[in-house]
Amino acid sequence: MRDAQIGEILVQPDQLQRRVQELGAEITADYEDRNPLLVGVLKGAIFFLSDLMREIACPCEVDFMAISSYGSSTASSGVVRILKDLDAPIEGRHVLIVEDIVDSGLTLQYLMRNLGARNPESLEVCALLTKPDRRKVNLPMRYLGFEIADRFAIGYGLDHDERYRNLPYVAALEE
Repeated sequence: MRDAQIGEILVQPDQLQRRVQELGAEITADYEDRNPLLVGVLKGAIFFLSDLMREIACPCEVDFMAISSYGSSTASSGVVRILKDLDAPIEGRHVLIVEDIVDSGLTLQYLMRNLGARNPESLEVCALLTKPDRRKVNLPMRYLGFEIADRFAIGYGLDHDERYRNLPYVAALEE
């Protein structure tokens, strides 16, 4: 895809595939007898979640939440809104939040508090990307794909104003 806003490639397709396979193997080992509920955070995590689920070799279920904190901006507004909640209760379940990117950590902190209040048996995070330089809160992430520099990332589900999700790699947005 030729587009002046697609900048440096941060994570190549083969790197994504290899790391997703490794994460799937780790999750399989850790959740072998626990039937985890994977909670995909829409829309960005959909590609990561679908690839990850295919690499998990134990029974698991999936549900989705849609959360907004960016709008059409490249910076989080700091205000988190739930646009779509889970379809089923999670009390007593082993819940694994599957997130595309953890930036400041504020959205994930909100999500973990919200889901934690619903009394799951366990609550962990699997994030494809994180930007350690932007972190405002310290959050435990049990499974992590890649640490990236403080650049606005697009591709492999991540968007800018709903564009670029279909890129097979993660790139920096050129503004």
